[in-house]
Amino acid sequence: MCGIAGILNINRQPVSHQEIILMTNALAHRGPDGEGTYIDEYMALGHRRLAILDTSPKGAQPMASKNGEWVIIFNGCIYNYLELKLELRNKGHEFISTSDTEVLAEGISEYGMDFMHRLDGMFAVAAWHKPSQTLWLSRDRFGVKPLYYHFKNGTLLFASEIKGIIAHPKYQVQLNYSALNEYFTFQNMFSFNTLFDGVKMLPAANTVKINLETTDIKHQSWWNYDFTQPDDSLTFEDAKEETMRLFKKAVAKQMVADVPVGSYLSGGMDSGSIASVASQHVPRLYTFTCGFDMSTVTGVEANYDERRDAELMASYFKTEHYEQVINAGDLRWSLPKLVWHLEDLRVGMSYPNYYISGLASKFVKVCLQGTGGDELFGGYPWRYYRVFQSLNQKDFFDQYYGFWQRLVPDEQRKELFTDVIAGKVDVGEPRRIFEKVFTFNSNLNYDTPEQHINNSLYFEIKTFLSGLLLVGDKLSMAHGLEERFPFLDNELVNFAQKIPIRHKLGNLENMKRMDENKAGNKVNAYREFDDGKNVLRKAMGNFLPEQIINRKKQGFSAPDESWYRGENADYVKELLLNKKTVSSEFINPKYMEKIINEHTNQRINHRLLIWSFMNFEWWCRIFLNNESV
Repeated sequence: MCGIAGILNINRQPVSHQEIILMTNALAHRGPDGEGTYIDEYMALGHRRLAILDTSPKGAQPMASKNGEWVIIFNGCIYNYLELKLELRNKGHEFISTSDTEVLAEGISEYGMDFMHRLDGMFAVAAWHKPSQTLWLSRDRFGVKPLYYHFKNGTLLFASEIKGIIAHPKYQVQLNYSALNEYFTFQNMFSFNTLFDGVKMLPAANTVKINLETTDIKHQSWWNYDFTQPDDSLTFEDAKEETMRLFKKAVAKQMVADVPVGSYLSGGMDSGSIASVASQHVPRLYTFTCGFDMSTVTGVEANYDERRDAELMASYFKTEHYEQVINAGDLRWSLPKLVWHLEDLRVGMSYPNYYISGLASKFVKVCLQGTGGDELFGGYPWRYYRVFQSLNQKDFFDQYYGFWQRLVPDEQRKELFTDVIAGKVDVGEPRRIFEKVFTFNSNLNYDTPEQHINNSLYFEIKTFLSGLLLVGDKLSMAHGLEERFPFLDNELVNFAQKIPIRHKLGNLENMKRMDENKAGNKVNAYREFDDGKNVLRKAMGNFLPEQIINRKKQGFSAPDESWYRGENADYVKELLLNKKTVSSEFINPKYMEKIINEHTNQRINHRLLIWSFMNFEWWCRIFLNNESV
């Protein structure tokens, strides 16, 4: 796990060493164990190293292939590198290190960038082909490792984080109004824009080719999720057994490291299953839980603290267990640092992630994460049941788009922005971006309940999961910690896509027979049905205590609804309703005040929107006003 950056001057201006050093220094937190650069007249590669496999200098980057044709920099981990290494040895390649980076360099020299298809792992790669003076950029199929680029006036800049691009003297920060409109619709980006004008994210499972003749960057997709071909002959029992086999294999595969490996351990099934299997490979596995001070918390949030269930599992698996307890005051302290590291604002309240990764980094360099299980195995049934009886594609889009306007719906967006900004944004653009996620995949159909639910899985794994992975990467790497995701294993993902929906959702047939005309039926079903991940739940029954298997699903979130009305109410107003509030240039102060008052008076729970207001305020202070953190 590392930070990578680079420059290609297509205008044939020589690259200065100082420019690439500025970019890599901005990524120093991602790689505290070493740094390196490579310059080839018009092109420069920079690397900051977090040493995980082969911690010796032999694993340092940039790394050249043995034939001298390729130079690569790489961020991530290739889990099947030993099998690939054996194959390449049989083809005559020699190796001097035990690193996966060397396997990647030799594999690219043998197969070119098609070698990406062979990789089981997480990666962002930049590969310079010296004979053709061509640069290739590529990301892993699930989008675990980020890679951003900026292409203007004959210069390409790229980096693991936008901070690397900003550090280059040619880039001047400006707000992207289209991305602002998108963010305050979805609390996410469904396109590949960022709040930084001219900076885009390379999509997952995409490669781009840039040479000295390039005038436009075109993404080349080499893999995509496909839930459209379920194996209807698969019995529930067979699905359960194969899920269990592949899951155990995936966890074992991702334990590979030359440094200590630990695991997050919430009170839930996914992280508990990972810890169960991982503890069989490590005699005394480190596990980490984040809890919350609940002394002033009321309502449904009173159940948000998962420490008791985590402690139960830690005792059950005999792990060496550590806990971080967060209180309301931790928000004020962490928010500026969090926004600086996150930079590309996404999804919900993530400061607990910042704290728990900080705790884990004191003991390990690698930590296993449970993200991905919900999206693959149907963990959000209350979402799918909103659209599973849609009449057609348009009806499906209408219903699902209504749900995914998580922050400000279309009809209020003009009220959200100041008059100047409202005149610069297209309120209808987020709907087109939303639909493009689906229409990009021509295999999707909209005829049956099962198809509607599979389309939901496809959408959420392409958007919501993407946001979660980005947040996970940025906030773990803030502490020099590598996170790994056993559910995002090539074989396990391929199989999960083949499992019929009837095995994932236990109440699907009951929902089909439900009388929607009977008052309250549908609303009650959304609230009560917790039947997701049915086959996964049964498979994990072999690893976990019964009370964990039967526990109702709960997200990892702080009790901010209560804290924004109580202990953090003054901080919210101080930050957002102040004459010095920077974001009021873009966000209508009267709208912010209305939202905060509605929340404080317990009329509406606006915790997601208030969080996003605070994040954007700090984004403006840090990246537009250069306020230090």
